Amino acid sequence: MHELVGVLAASASSSLGGTAIGATRYIAGAVDPVTLGALRFLQGTVLLLPLVLVGRAPWPPLRDWPRVIVLGLLFFALFPVLFNLALTMTTAARGALSLSTMPLLTMVAGALLGIERPSLRKVQGVALALGGVALAMTAGLDTAPPGAWRGDLVMIAAAACGALFNVFSRPAIARSGVLPFITMAMGAGGLCLAAIAWAAGGFGRLAHLDAPALAAVAYLGVVGSALIFWLWAVALARTTPTKVALSVTLNPVSAGIVGAFLLDEPLGLPLILGLAAILCGIALASRDRTETPMPAPNAAASSRRSAA
Repeated sequence: MHELVGVLAASASSSLGGTAIGATRYIAGAVDPVTLGALRFLQGTVLLLPLVLVGRAPWPPLRDWPRVIVLGLLFFALFPVLFNLALTMTTAARGALSLSTMPLLTMVAGALLGIERPSLRKVQGVALALGGVALAMTAGLDTAPPGAWRGDLVMIAAAACGALFNVFSRPAIARSGVLPFITMAMGAGGLCLAAIAWAAGGFGRLAHLDAPALAAVAYLGVVGSALIFWLWAVALARTTPTKVALSVTLNPVSAGIVGAFLLDEPLGLPLILGLAAILCGIALASRDRTETPMPAPNAAASSRRSAA
């Protein structure tokens, strides 16, 4: 049950992440990638901080601060810049397809670093899910803008950032709690992006945004930042990095739906068939029991407070 909660949290996070891709694509031409990332994660930090203070969960220990800050800069500064930049060059669906290489990259990184041992079931699950993503995206390949392959490569670089975050964040989460970790990491990345955006005059362009664009920015802060990444950290605390990253393959489905309604991108039967393959791949990998998830961070934090 503990691991099932992690898989479900990751799936919910990634499904909502697809809507964030659509919202980002909607305002990609009106707000530069750095400013948009700063707005997204500063909003998320402001929303999560009161929950941390009210819950009185322990912050990461001092020895973990460098790790948390570096991970925050990687995942909440570099990742969103690459993510947003990619979506200015490719479609929402193709961007989600490229981002779906994250489970493969996570599995490779975990294996090379000796953190997570790959298994046949995980490999089969990843392969099936990636096949489902490819099938889901076939309907939109002929509508790609010129030079879309550049955006696809940028999104794969973003996926590599996410893979490293998945692998290296779990120990820090275990030594504190989900909310304190994700709030500190998100705050570090958001402040870094805000400093760059301020120096470049990015915030001055916000006055020209219309009401729908402002609503999209608010959505990215509330759902696309605070909720999505809290769910992601909950998942990392309860199951293995590869199983968490595998849920990213759900992104193209929700991104395709949002793209169809907001951006007039194609939506058809391949998306439904691809979704079925993706869900089967996640279910197959989730049945693997060769890894024991680390203890829930809240339990670890409670034990530390009791000892104190």
